[in-house]
Amino acid sequence: MIKTAIVAGVGPHKGLGAVLSHRAAGESFHVFVAGRTLEKLEAVAEAIRAEGGAATPLVCDVTDEAQVIALWNRAEETGPVALAIYNAGNNMPGKVSGMTAEYFERCWRVCTFGAFLFAREASDHMSPRGEGTLLFTGASASMRGKEGFGAFASAKGGLRNLAQSAAKELGPLGIHVGHVVIDGGISGEKLHTIMPDFAARREQEGRLIDLGGIADAYVHLHRQKRSAWSFEVDIRTHAESW
Repeated sequence: MIKTAIVAGVGPHKGLGAVLSHRAAGESFHVFVAGRTLEKLEAVAEAIRAEGGAATPLVCDVTDEAQVIALWNRAEETGPVALAIYNAGNNMPGKVSGMTAEYFERCWRVCTFGAFLFAREASDHMSPRGEGTLLFTGASASMRGKEGFGAFASAKGGLRNLAQSAAKELGPLGIHVGHVVIDGGISGEKLHTIMPDFAARREQEGRLIDLGGIADAYVHLHRQKRSAWSFEVDIRTHAESW
């Protein structure tokens, strides 16, 4: 029987969503690669297939209820979803003073509301089978507020509390829910493209987190035995202060 995985929030090929998709394919899942830009999704799916894996690209706006439902239904047509990863939600800095309501709400909708829709569908599809892994990508902002990050910290904090509530609700039903706190910048295409000088300096200081190392944590959580589940793993470099 084919088992499927969903990775929501896939962007550039040298990004966390893409790396997680490759790792899921390496675990013998047919991976549904979901995100906003079809061209990027097709590139990731094509690379996975070139390596001998199975992948299907699907455009999905995680804040659109109908699209999230359609994503899950499409994946389940191929096989039961055994691994689901919610990786949507980019860093959205900004001071509370002068921030527009639209900006704050957009951050919340992607980081928190979309995660709720994704978790609900995971529950509805996985609970009857009594098994499955549901993982969320968090950040240091999930753990505390910071000047200049009012929208992002509140949205990511809400995501963490949602994930913890889901873990307590769904754990007894056989679904392993986990939350991965990424504390620091990631050495991926996005940061190196948007802030090349900053990224190069942080890389030299050993303060950018390796994509493969992050993916290792997700695979570890998925492989854990029911008798020894972790809810949360935090990841940072050796040089990061915390």
